[in-house]
Amino acid sequence: MKTMELFGVILLTLAVGCGPMQEPTSPSEEPGSTATQAIEADNGLTMNGLAFNGLAFNGLAFNGLAFNGLSSSSFSSWFQQKPAEADILMKYLVRCAVPAGQTRTYTSGSTTYVWSGGLGLAPGWSNGSPATLAEQQVVSACLAALVNKYGRSVLVSLLGSNALGQPIPTTGSELADFQQREACFFGNLFNGEGVFVGNDQGLLSPNQSSLRACALTGANACPPLIHVGSCHSICPHDATGTYFSQCTYNGVTYRPITTRIRYQDIYTCGDGICQSTESCGNNNLSDSCKLDCGTCR
Repeated sequence: MKTMELFGVILLTLAVGCGPMQEPTSPSEEPGSTATQAIEADNGLTMNGLAFNGLAFNGLAFNGLAFNGLSSSSFSSWFQQKPAEADILMKYLVRCAVPAGQTRTYTSGSTTYVWSGGLGLAPGWSNGSPATLAEQQVVSACLAALVNKYGRSVLVSLLGSNALGQPIPTTGSELADFQQREACFFGNLFNGEGVFVGNDQGLLSPNQSSLRACALTGANACPPLIHVGSCHSICPHDATGTYFSQCTYNGVTYRPITTRIRYQDIYTCGDGICQSTESCGNNNLSDSCKLDCGTCR
């Protein structure tokens, strides 16, 4: 799949279930604390089969994610092809790459688009320099970690470090709230290598389901994300054992983003609630859950 087509599919999946970021937490004062940030997904947007064409994103990476890049004729030409979809992609791209408290602005005719920073994973690129390989990788991992199969809100905690190895700020209370280890996300969308996901712990059992299905249900859950199995076989942990410091796949070593979710965001057929991820049926499986959703009529 070509780089721009892959970006387009990622964009559409983000549109289904990724959204506004909570305000950054204060850095933890606890020794050995790790990097994490809660992201809340929004909902209501649907896939429409769009595949981006035009501007190659390695061109945007070369120009820099600042005025010199966003003011270029190539960026304008790409953006104008499908402004609504481009706006969505830039929203998440800036949230991943640019620090909180900063914005990136682009004006087209009478319309001004403003995108807010969040995680600050690519400090050099954010300041107008060409994106380094590390920045390309960690921003790609961030975008992949925000992919959500369903158009419903969910919270996920991101752990890792920026392209310079500086931890994303965290608090001990957030780690306590997000105790369920979920996944590792890594790859490089800029050079066409693709994006990958592995499960941190086991996959969901047949009677379980989750809005965070991409990592927890195995192969082919959220194309173009490629499921690679357990993170532990290819990704060593950081010194604290809390998040994965790197992942090596197909001979390439990537900077990953590690995710955690809350225990209550994994649903079980038989708990008395018909969740949006469950279906009616005659069995006790998530896609045929008579106990929660009744028989199909």
